[in-house]
Amino acid sequence: MAFRYGEYHDGPDPLAPPYDVRAALDEMGDAILSGSTPVHALRDLLKRGLPGAQDRRGLDDMLREVRRRRRDLRERGRLDGTLEKARALLDKAIGQERAELFPDPSDDARFRETQLDALPDDTASAIQELSTYDWRSAAARQTFEELRDLLRREVLDSQFRGLRDALANPDPEAMERIRQMMSDLNDMLDKDARGQHTQADFDAFMEKYGDLFPEKPRNLEELVDILARRAAATQRMLASMTPRQREELSNLINQTLDQAGLSEQMRRLGEALHARRPDLAWNAPERLTGEEPLGMGDAVTALEELADLTQLETALRQDYPGARLDDIDEAAVHRALGRSAVDDLEALKRIERELEEQGYLLRRRGKLELTPKAVRRLGETALRRVFSSLDAGRRGDHDQHDAGSAGELTGSSRPWRFGDEQPIDVVRTLVNGVRRGGVRTGTGTAVRLSVDDFEVAETERRTAAAVCLLVDLSYSMALRGTWAAAKQTALALQALVASKFPQDAVQIIGFSNYARVLQPDELAGLDWDMVQGTNLHHALLIAGRHLDRHPDFEPVVLVVTDGEPTAHLMRSGRSAFEWPPSSETLELTLAEVDKMTRRRATINVFMLAADDRLKEFVDEVARRNGGRVFSPSAERLGEYVVSDFLRLRRAR
Repeated sequence: MAFRYGEYHDGPDPLAPPYDVRAALDEMGDAILSGSTPVHALRDLLKRGLPGAQDRRGLDDMLREVRRRRRDLRERGRLDGTLEKARALLDKAIGQERAELFPDPSDDARFRETQLDALPDDTASAIQELSTYDWRSAAARQTFEELRDLLRREVLDSQFRGLRDALANPDPEAMERIRQMMSDLNDMLDKDARGQHTQADFDAFMEKYGDLFPEKPRNLEELVDILARRAAATQRMLASMTPRQREELSNLINQTLDQAGLSEQMRRLGEALHARRPDLAWNAPERLTGEEPLGMGDAVTALEELADLTQLETALRQDYPGARLDDIDEAAVHRALGRSAVDDLEALKRIERELEEQGYLLRRRGKLELTPKAVRRLGETALRRVFSSLDAGRRGDHDQHDAGSAGELTGSSRPWRFGDEQPIDVVRTLVNGVRRGGVRTGTGTAVRLSVDDFEVAETERRTAAAVCLLVDLSYSMALRGTWAAAKQTALALQALVASKFPQDAVQIIGFSNYARVLQPDELAGLDWDMVQGTNLHHALLIAGRHLDRHPDFEPVVLVVTDGEPTAHLMRSGRSAFEWPPSSETLELTLAEVDKMTRRRATINVFMLAADDRLKEFVDEVARRNGGRVFSPSAERLGEYVVSDFLRLRRAR
């Protein structure tokens, strides 16, 4: 058979190595281990950008650029440029007409001057009255036609971006083509509303009128979006003017459309666009603070860009529930910031996408959670942080990648039994095969082994421990800035037990007004409880049940807290809080301490505050139980807990 090999084109390369998101996860891990939640950690990573990732910008960099562009647009000019220019051309035409009439002594000349004197102050009304005036001055007539051409171009450009250039030298055929284009466009929209529109209809329309649409839309939806955003910007321009300016400009627009024979078609188009895109801010005013007067088309373009930038800013902030990078419109990014920003956004989207696809993040009911795979990596990171603080020369406190978990070899062996994890004794296994007569000769000598031939090397017995880490989740932990250290310590201890002491049974218990068992995949996203109460009594009850389920294991109880017990569990199952602590709370808590002592469980307390009442309480715990009391700083909490755990394991 003949085979041909070539580049794979049917989707992503199936043999390509997976996208490396470990750096991104480690960046998130630093934030999570400092007390952040997975949602905030990912959001901060995407805002900041990933260092070293081809210098890709984060969302914050894009947001700063968007805000700078908004500021520049607002300072670009003012909105009444068309009114100002129309008034100037009108005054020029009237002045030219007066200059023509002044030397003429006839009554007709005086009558015309009276007509000019009686013109209303409103620009639109004055233009309306002069539309039927018989100009004596050829220069004035030409200036007035220039004014009408200006209005025609500006009004149509405010609706269709490409018509101002098309009407630079207007002629009857050009205007007739525009009227026909608008009629065909409205017919196409009506047909689409009835469900009869096809892509072929749109292609035929663009083949006929494509030069009037410089944006080159690919389908009707894109065309509607372009026209609707521009129409909404026109309405925002009117809403941003003073009432008098708004009235004058509206009258000018209506007059211009009536004279061009486009009034009815423009009304139909406006209604259709508003019905299709009611979500646009059609009448929200904007403020432009520049000095340069902008023409109507330029003003609409500026307001259209401002609306795009406002929506883009909202999407880039990502500060609403369920926010995702997919919410950011790439077309809007391209229009506002250019192609390179689209590439930066795609790089950020890939980080978010790959974290989910590679099994590190999980979205459940719109909430972002870390998977057990991610929690294991964060635990390893936390453990590395702790070990980096320990003395490298201290035995047992450093990584030993070639160490097993079954204990030291004794030198003897025994027959293999199903479920054994001890190493195979290769020499004795082969000897058993030879003695049984499993040697075969021929082209080469071989030993055929059976199950009964296998022996395993015996190792020293390694004791298993039932580990309980009790972590204070009360509000005071956050106020004192010790919560992040406590969470990192819990992750580090979980990772240490899982990697070096897999035979141990570890349980992490969080307690505030109530206590609860914390699962490993819950630790990273864990936050403190904004409630009153430090219910160590309930936590010790749960820890006692864990120790009772493992009676043959060595008991290890570690308590991390910053306050004396202020709550206990009543017979009804409800929590009773009182501060200062009631005598009942202290008695019930110390009773659980005594039960731990009878279980031969030593309680070591890591005290994160120097309160006198807390010190008095933990001293009493140490006196009754025989455990030790530590008072580490928050930065060294993990080092103290892990070191103490390793000391206990080595001692046993």
